[in-house]
Amino acid sequence: MVTPSPKSDTRAASVEQRSTHMADNNPSSGAGRQVATSPYGPDDQIGRLNLMTARSRAEVIANIDASRMFDLSVDYFIGMPSWQLIGDPPYQIWMTHTPSGNVLEGLPGIAREMTEYISYSGDAMTMYTHTGTHIDTLNHYGYHGSIYNNFTEKEHLGSRHWRVSGADKMPPIVARGILLDFAALRGVDMLPDRYGITPEDVEECLAAQGVEIRLGDVVLVRTGRMRAWPDAEQWGENPPGLTRAAAVHLVESGAMIVGSDTMCVEQGPSADPDNYTPVHTYLLAEAGAPLIEVLDLEELAESRVYEFGFFAACLRLRGATGSPLRPWAFPYRQE
Repeated sequence: MVTPSPKSDTRAASVEQRSTHMADNNPSSGAGRQVATSPYGPDDQIGRLNLMTARSRAEVIANIDASRMFDLSVDYFIGMPSWQLIGDPPYQIWMTHTPSGNVLEGLPGIAREMTEYISYSGDAMTMYTHTGTHIDTLNHYGYHGSIYNNFTEKEHLGSRHWRVSGADKMPPIVARGILLDFAALRGVDMLPDRYGITPEDVEECLAAQGVEIRLGDVVLVRTGRMRAWPDAEQWGENPPGLTRAAAVHLVESGAMIVGSDTMCVEQGPSADPDNYTPVHTYLLAEAGAPLIEVLDLEELAESRVYEFGFFAACLRLRGATGSPLRPWAFPYRQE
């Protein structure tokens, strides 16, 4: 395990020691698991985001080079790749008002001359909340009808949305980020289909890049898959990604959030016969660690920026299991 930074908040470090999964005898298997109880109390709905403190945010801001910024998000457009395999809706956008349509159809209480003078446009959209660059919240996956911190479907899920642990509970993210460039490590543009990243891969990548994981980090995994974006088949099918054992290793090393340039962060399809999504269920239901998916890490990787300030905020969608995210990174200043 990588030793957390000595600058880390001592209270957060104490809680972290009580919430790791060192007793897990078989971190590779997703079978027979249960949701975890948060060390932050029975009302906690943000899990490892509690590792962010006033001190940790101040340290990040003090260390960044604000003259360089990397946008890590993709844009939204009709036909973009998205998760539709089990019936979730694609991204759609349409005009609700156009300048010429307003003149033709009229606006209530507005004279025609005024609609000809003022060109008014408006639009609406629909999409699955896990479309494009987005964050998964702690109510997205669980076990046996329960989610992280023992909230239950029976007691905490309404007719429209969860009453707990939704996107509206997530604070803005200000944290140290690190990039793990596994495609570069293996000397390829993209990792091959279904490549399963292991704990050994993680340690090799850290050593090759000369970085360490510290308590409260946002760890971003580059597979190179974004080079195929937006080709839905090449980008989305059979993605490389983390194995459960690698996800456990990242959390036990200090990761607060894990993200990637793929649709699902984890190796797909799952190689675990007992769990079709072992990384999601581990991170969300057991570790209380949100996931970020569909990140564009190409410019960051090309610039070999492996340590940076990570900033992001989701929409405060009440009870939502996910939300669009606009993340950006500022490189850490060189010593």
